[in-house]
Amino acid sequence: QVQLVESGGGVVQSGGSLRLSCSASGHTSSMGWFRQVPGKEREFVGALSWSTSRTYYSDSVQGRFTLSGDYDRHTLYLQMNNLKTEDSAVYYCAASHNDGILVISLPAGYNYWGQGTQVTVSS
Repeated sequence: QVQLVESGGGVVQSGGSLRLSCSASGHTSSMGWFRQVPGKEREFVGALSWSTSRTYYSDSVQGRFTLSGDYDRHTLYLQMNNLKTEDSAVYYCAASHNDGILVISLPAGYNYWGQGTQVTVSS
C-alpha cells in the first residue's frame, strides 16, 4: 500500500502561481494529478512516467503547468503558472502501477490517491 500526501494548495489571484507537491511512501510506475469541482467528474491534469521521464498534460493546462519529480524522494511536483479562475478545484495526487498514457489519463488507471488539496484562484 502506497500513501500519498499532498501539499501546496491555497488561494491565489488570477495570473499567479502555485506549486503543489505530492510525496509517496513507495515507488510506483507513474504519478499524476487530477482535479475536481463539485458536481463534475474528476479531470486529468497531468502525469509523469518514472521509467521514461515522459510527462503528459491535458489541453487545458498545457503550457501553463509543469510536472517534475524527484525519484529518490518519491515526490511529484506540479508548478502552476498563469492560473485562471477555472483552475479552481480540489487537486488530487495519484499513483499508478501502469505508465501507459491511455491508462494514466483516466482516474481508473490509478491504484492510490491522496486526500486532495484545495486550489482557489480569485479574479
